[in-house]
Amino acid sequence: MEEPLPARIVDYLEERGEEMSGLLETFVRVESPSRDPATHTQMLEVLSGEFSKRGYRPRILPGKTSGGLLLATPDTRPRGRPHQLVLGHADTVWPVGTLETMPVRVEEGVFWGPGSYDMKAGLVQGLFAVEALSAVMDGPLAVTPVFLVNSDEEIGSHDSTRAITRFARGADRCFVLEPSLGPEGNLKTGRKGVGRFTIRVQGQAAHAGLDPNKGASAILELSHVIQELFALNDPAKGVTVNVGTIDGGMSPNVVAPESSAVVDVRVPTKEDAARIEATIHGLKAKTPGTKLSIEGAIGRPPMEKTPGNEKLWLLAQRGADELDLRLGQAFAGGGSDGNTTSQYAPTLDGLGAVGGGAHAPSEHLELGRMVERSALLARLLSFPALAEAS
Repeated sequence: MEEPLPARIVDYLEERGEEMSGLLETFVRVESPSRDPATHTQMLEVLSGEFSKRGYRPRILPGKTSGGLLLATPDTRPRGRPHQLVLGHADTVWPVGTLETMPVRVEEGVFWGPGSYDMKAGLVQGLFAVEALSAVMDGPLAVTPVFLVNSDEEIGSHDSTRAITRFARGADRCFVLEPSLGPEGNLKTGRKGVGRFTIRVQGQAAHAGLDPNKGASAILELSHVIQELFALNDPAKGVTVNVGTIDGGMSPNVVAPESSAVVDVRVPTKEDAARIEATIHGLKAKTPGTKLSIEGAIGRPPMEKTPGNEKLWLLAQRGADELDLRLGQAFAGGGSDGNTTSQYAPTLDGLGAVGGGAHAPSEHLELGRMVERSALLARLLSFPALAEAS
C-alpha cells in the first residue's frame, strides 16, 4: 500500500537536507542589498537557474527603481486551472561586504549569515517544496503555483507592488515565504499596516539676539507637532506613531526658518489607518508665522483576519496535523507583501524559516526545521482550490 502524500513529501525532503543547506549558503553568499539594484541581477539569475532545474519557466521582469522581479511558472500548466501565488523577496538589509564581518557558519545545527533568516531560507524551502511535489505526485497540481520574487521588499516594495497586486488578483490563495515568528515557528495570520509621513515646517529666520520677535521658529512649531503625533499612540489598540528623525535650523543664533520630522505609523485595522492618516494630514500650525507641509500615507494596509485568511489558516492546521507538526499563529507588528496580497486573496504569511535575529548581527535559523517547513508548504500547495477544500 502506497504511503500517504504527506509521508512521501517528508521522506523525499529528509534525504535532501544537506542540499537545502548548501543552496542556502549559495544564496547567502550572493549579497543583494535593497538599495543596490546592480547586485540583484546575480541573485535573480541564480534563482532562475534553480527554478529551471525544477521544471519551471523563469522570467526576470525589469524594474524601474529596483533590480526587478522574478516570475516563475511551471513548464506545463493545464489551461483553466486556478493559480496560487507564492511570494518571496531576494533583497536583504545588509550592504555588500557584510560577509566579511558576518561570515556564513554552521554550528550545532544553526545556520548563521546575513539575509539567511530574512528570507533566503524561505526561497530555498519554496524551491524544494515544488521539487518534492514533482517527485512524489502523478500529474499537475489542482491549483498551479506561480512564484513571484521581488527585490525591493525591505524598502517598501514601491517598485513591485503593482505586479504583486496584478498576480494576487484572482489567485485562489497566497503564501508568503517570510520567516516565521518566534522560536515556535508561528505563522503570521495578521500584520499591522505601515505608513511613513514627512512633516516639514516653514518659519521665518531672524537674529536670535537682535530681532527675535521678527522671526517665527519652525523648531518651536515642530515641537508642538511632535507632541500631537505622540498623543496618537494607543497601546491598547496596537496603534504606534513614532517620530524617528528630526532636522532643522541654521545656527544657534538664528530663529529656525525650517524644520522637519519623519514619522513611522503602525496600525492593526483599516479603520485605524484611515483615522490616523486623516489626523496627520489635518494637523494645523499653532505658532504664528509658520506653516506645515505634510506628505505620506499608509503605504501597506493592514493584513486583517478575513474569512478567507481564516480558512487558509485552518487548512494549514490540517496540513500540520498530517505532518505531525505543532503549529501556532501570531500577529506581527511589521509589514510584508502579504499585507498587499491579503487585500485581494486569502493569504498566509510566515511560511519561511524558523530562527531569529532578522536585521541584526545575530541573524540565524534552525537547519533541522527547514525540511518540516518545506513539507508544510508542499502540502499546502497540493490542496485543491480553497472553495473545494474541507
